[in-house]
Amino acid sequence: MTRTRVAPAPTAAAARRRADLLRTMVLVRRFEERCVELYSAAKIRGFMHLYIGEEAIAAGVMPALTPADAVVSTYREHGHALARGVPADTIMAEMFGRVTGCSRGRGGSMHLFDAATRFYGGNAIVGGGLPIAVGLALADAMRHRPVVTACFFGDGAVAEGEFHECLNLAALWRLPVLFCCENNRYAMGTALERSHAATDLAKRAASYGMTADAVDGMDVEAVARAAHTAVHAVRSGAGPRFLELRTYRFRAHSMYDSDRYRDKAEVAEWRKRDPIELLVARMREAGQLDDDGLATVEREVAGTVDAAVAFAEAGAQEPVEELTRFVHAEGSVQP
Repeated sequence: MTRTRVAPAPTAAAARRRADLLRTMVLVRRFEERCVELYSAAKIRGFMHLYIGEEAIAAGVMPALTPADAVVSTYREHGHALARGVPADTIMAEMFGRVTGCSRGRGGSMHLFDAATRFYGGNAIVGGGLPIAVGLALADAMRHRPVVTACFFGDGAVAEGEFHECLNLAALWRLPVLFCCENNRYAMGTALERSHAATDLAKRAASYGMTADAVDGMDVEAVARAAHTAVHAVRSGAGPRFLELRTYRFRAHSMYDSDRYRDKAEVAEWRKRDPIELLVARMREAGQLDDDGLATVEREVAGTVDAAVAFAEAGAQEPVEELTRFVHAEGSVQP
């Protein structure tokens, strides 16, 4: 007689984890969609790089970290900051350039920072966060602190010298770093296969003697499982780990990008794998989410975003006489 194996019913804890993942992704998506509106209204200025389409990575990795761990991000960091727990109101205030922002309005979209959550912020330099992450991990290792530094960067950073130097040092010194490569296939605007002779980035990282895995970056649960395994290994003293998170940004590289380097049919095909829709469908099938439940998530997130905008609009700009505060120089400036 053939026995049919029945999949175990999802537990309440598993349902809560999925609900948390969903809410984080929806928050990131709706926060950034509002930022687009505010940017068009000239309330947000400067450069702005959107995370829309890549939400599963930030949402999946952050739960594997503890509050004592460190996070180093890129200029596409709104999603990382929100998922890490940086308050939405201080992030939005920073986007507005208000003194109530997480970087006192001095960083804007690309330079969010929050000491309370050990969020060491974005970096406008491609690959610029990698040496910072290795430095933080080295400091923690020298102090014998059982913490992990998670470093996020894009596929474009793999072409930079810092990438190779940092992976080599981290592996050589067995530093507690989790390297998270968000491979969205286009860096700024050049297809991966047109800029890299070898496009398997996980294999490239493995050449430095560290465990490296390629993960479906559109599946938030796959990301969460991979991150949990990798963080546990790093925290246990096994040295650095590398995750190549294969994803796709639905929007252009930045608000100034005309996005003419991608075929519209390709974008449409990737949109069929929207990480939010994939998780919603999975939860519906498991009986963990219905229309009312989804509407509740959207309503709660909308309230959070509305409150963040109100907080930002009420914030003051830094007084002109304070603009040189925190600016330090030694010696005299020659004419």
